[in-house]
Amino acid sequence: MSPHDRRRDYLSPVSLYLPGLPVRATHRLATLLHSCHPEPTLAVTVFVTALAATSGRGPGDVVALGAAVLAGQLSIGWCNDAVDAGRDTASGRRDKPIATGALRPRTAAMAAVVALVACVPLSLLSGVAAAAVHLTGVIAGGWAYNLALKRTPLSPVPYAVGFASLPAFVTLGPPTHTWPAWWAVVTSALLGVGAHWVNAMPDIADDLATGVRGLPQRLGPVACRRLSLVTMLAAVAIVTVCPPGTAGAPGWMCATAAGCIAAIGTLPRWREGSRWPFRAAIAVAGLAVVQLLARGSVVA
Repeated sequence: MSPHDRRRDYLSPVSLYLPGLPVRATHRLATLLHSCHPEPTLAVTVFVTALAATSGRGPGDVVALGAAVLAGQLSIGWCNDAVDAGRDTASGRRDKPIATGALRPRTAAMAAVVALVACVPLSLLSGVAAAAVHLTGVIAGGWAYNLALKRTPLSPVPYAVGFASLPAFVTLGPPTHTWPAWWAVVTSALLGVGAHWVNAMPDIADDLATGVRGLPQRLGPVACRRLSLVTMLAAVAIVTVCPPGTAGAPGWMCATAAGCIAAIGTLPRWREGSRWPFRAAIAVAGLAVVQLLARGSVVA
């Protein structure tokens, strides 16, 4: 495959929606968006925006919060690809535009800085306290992981910090201006740590080959697979039992379904490299998010 063909892999339907832009500019934008880790970026943005909506924020505040979260997540994604450029190229990562030569590391790094700078005023729209917590989560969480902690046994800590800051960003803004309930913070932190296990599972061999020795890589794929499900299941348990009031039939049904899925995902019958434990962990995480959103009115 020629370099031109490789770059074509990253063209997307963006070009259909931006007919006024030159083809080259549209292609560059599509490639840059592909490099921001779009799935987790959108997932986190949608989750926090929905939590803000269910917790009583007005429409304008919800939009401002969603824009701030999106900018923060974009900065983390682009920073990750810029920092990992050498390792991704050595591993032959076909899913990374920088590794295929379709995007320069400098471009991703500049985009990360611009997104981080934009995140500051967008976060301040929710108030100084909320902005301080959110920016701490973005920098001490995502950026610290990318730049330093990814290669150490402390690799889960930035995920816990980053995700734990999200409900606080919601409740410290208008109209409540209060710290979130402890169970919401713990649930979010567990979801973050679980996301770390899940993200690391498919790439443990490549990471070890390129010198990345975070906690998942040190523990190995089997332990990582089990820990991902246990961590997500713990998040479901906390958000089901600890908030005020009763969970009700729907809540207990979610918890029961999560337990069954976790049990199936940890069965020893799955061969090494199977995607089913990964999918089980994602499903359990989804049930935890549903429970957290259902309790949005009592998060503050």
